[in-house]
Amino acid sequence: MIPVFDEWQSVPAPWKGSAVALGNFDGVHRGHQALIERTVKQAQALDAPVIALTFEPHPRRFFVPDTGPFRLTLPPAKLRLLEEHGVRAVLAQHFDQAFAALSPDAFVDEVLLRGLAARHVVCGYDFTFGARRGGNVEKLRKRGRERGFGVTILDPVMREGEIYSSTRIREALRAGWASEAAELLGHAWEIEGVVEQGDRRGRTIGFPTANVALGEHLRPHFGVYAVRALIDGTWRAGVANLGKRPTVGKLQENFEVHLFDFAGDLYGKTLRVQLIDFIRAELKFANFDQLKAQIAADAQAARTILAG
Repeated sequence: MIPVFDEWQSVPAPWKGSAVALGNFDGVHRGHQALIERTVKQAQALDAPVIALTFEPHPRRFFVPDTGPFRLTLPPAKLRLLEEHGVRAVLAQHFDQAFAALSPDAFVDEVLLRGLAARHVVCGYDFTFGARRGGNVEKLRKRGRERGFGVTILDPVMREGEIYSSTRIREALRAGWASEAAELLGHAWEIEGVVEQGDRRGRTIGFPTANVALGEHLRPHFGVYAVRALIDGTWRAGVANLGKRPTVGKLQENFEVHLFDFAGDLYGKTLRVQLIDFIRAELKFANFDQLKAQIAADAQAARTILAG
């Protein structure tokens, strides 16, 4: 795993003088990937390291603490994706009241220059920074000229007239369009969480499931999905139900994954589960026989989808 720092004051000397990619990078979608690619090219031209500056918790969570789960990628997944696309270290700056209060000039002088000694920064056209979002890309470009660091502003990255954005991906997932979200992301969307103890009801009807913690992940459209899960380095096919299980009268949200032809013990392990395609919306059944028959049909539908 690449090195991660949580305060701009703690970045060690070998990572100073970097080319810096700026942003939240939630999802690390195709637009983010283009930004990172541009940063890598700048770093190569300067013979400099590549570092991403992002924020934890997400500023939206800081400013609106009672907002519901909305994250496309939690920190482990974000770090993995950033590394895959060429980032070599991450400053996951702790976002608190003190950091939120930094003026735009202080963000440049303290974080970018004193903390990172940035030689070049790359950001999107809509990047804002500093208290009350007082800094924009024009101010950043101006400060770069004054303080001697390069600034690249990336134009919107688009597909058929639509900008790649985390907001658009969230909308797709909330509608149940897992394959559309994957196209916008450039990779399948995943839920990554610890397998928790469930009520083991699935075992009684022949479909044992792993109950995966949802955490701060966005909640996609409730229902049944064809999925793949990573176990011991191998992606295994399966079917998953995301929802409140109205047939058994549960109220809490659950993400239950049934893996085909697998009988191992997963309790306590962290599972990565890719949502490949939506099969059906959540339903309430009159009895467990109906539920069992529907699960069997769902499993066959998932096998067909994943085989194609």
